[in-house]
Amino acid sequence: MKVAVTIWDEKISPVFDSAHTLLIVDIKNEQIKNISYHSFEPKFEARLTEELGHLGVEVLICGAISETHSTLIEASSIQLIPFIGGNVTQIIETYAKGNPLAPTFLMPGCRADSPSL
Repeated sequence: MKVAVTIWDEKISPVFDSAHTLLIVDIKNEQIKNISYHSFEPKFEARLTEELGHLGVEVLICGAISETHSTLIEASSIQLIPFIGGNVTQIIETYAKGNPLAPTFLMPGCRADSPSL
């Protein structure tokens, strides 16, 4: 499974709409197999889902995200896990092992009852 995470330094980028780098990992048998980085421009909404699809992304983990972007991503059959914050390595390792990201990595002020968390 290919998972993309919006990053800023070594943390989840707090706002998807301002992010410019994706960390893309392949997860197989609860192990992280490949790691790559990809520059992207979320303001080009028309190309966003095409770009994610071309990269083979099945899951996108990010911080806060606008309704426009979340609607586009979810309509393209990519699982969206929004409102996550913290250290990227810890988050990816937790997700790879099949553990829930909420409430541990949920951004302050966000609710853990979202169906995608």
